[in-house]
Amino acid sequence: MENPALLYVEDDPESCEIMRLLVEEVMQMNHLTIFEDSHDFLSRLDDLSQQPDIFLLDIHVPPHNGFEMLQMLRQHDKYQSTPVVALTASVMNEEVQQLKTAGFDGVLAKPLDMDAFPIILQRILKGETIWHIMA
Repeated sequence: MENPALLYVEDDPESCEIMRLLVEEVMQMNHLTIFEDSHDFLSRLDDLSQQPDIFLLDIHVPPHNGFEMLQMLRQHDKYQSTPVVALTASVMNEEVQQLKTAGFDGVLAKPLDMDAFPIILQRILKGETIWHIMA
């Protein structure tokens, strides 16, 4: 996929800056949007000039957590099949299983593995399901 649009929902400023650095500086991609909370999630999403090709959702974002945002996306006509990847520090086996059962297309452990992230993101954009839970 050439020049994909990414939407990252994350309330931690440091994580947002790391993602911006990885996507824009390291990967040279220029379509990253960051929502620092999930207020009015769908209306803000619909207002974007470019529809996201992938969603990266922190699981613990107020007021709607990652599971709630995933449900909103799967019920939205435009985003039913768009890849949605969870980013979380909660990567115990039962938590990962809960993410799979909920319908996420993958999970990346936080903190992000900065060396592996560009490769993993490219694999996700090519349609792979990634469950990268180890740093």
